[in-house]
Amino acid sequence: MKKKFKHIKESQLTITELMLPSHSNFSGKIHGGHILNLMDQIAFACASKHSENYCVTASVNKVDFLNPIEVGELVTLKASINYTGRTSMVVGLRVESENIRTGEKKHCNSSYFTMVAKNEAGKSTPIPGIILTTKDEIRRFARSITRQNEGRHRTSRFSSKVFKTDDYMHLLEESNSKIEIK
Repeated sequence: MKKKFKHIKESQLTITELMLPSHSNFSGKIHGGHILNLMDQIAFACASKHSENYCVTASVNKVDFLNPIEVGELVTLKASINYTGRTSMVVGLRVESENIRTGEKKHCNSSYFTMVAKNEAGKSTPIPGIILTTKDEIRRFARSITRQNEGRHRTSRFSSKVFKTDDYMHLLEESNSKIEIK
């Protein structure tokens, strides 16, 4: 079977939604959980469009809420495939809000969702690769590989089987913690 490749723009998506009072938290700002839900939906749609299969979320890389989103603002989410493995994809997401009255736009967060394509039997299935056409696309692809490698190292370094408490005690000296090991 010949390997299939797709251009990134073939699966890029943008959605815009008005933020309603029902989306707000107790402080009157849009609930972070609502934004995460929207992010997961667009990541699913982008990955499914690229892979031509149902996809599941395997992991979410760091989500920092940079600016609050107000009730009545428009929220725009942009999704793009940054990396393709054999059965998985990294979907880059950007969230922006816009004040309808002033036109002011704010970058609210960016994140990376790793999605895995599933076949009808629920098994991971191969996906098309991506065609990289710009230096930015190459940079995003390389960054995804680096992030994956760092994640593997981080996980193994703090495994209970290899973690050495004494190696990290200096980090706790000025921390807001009290150690009472028995």
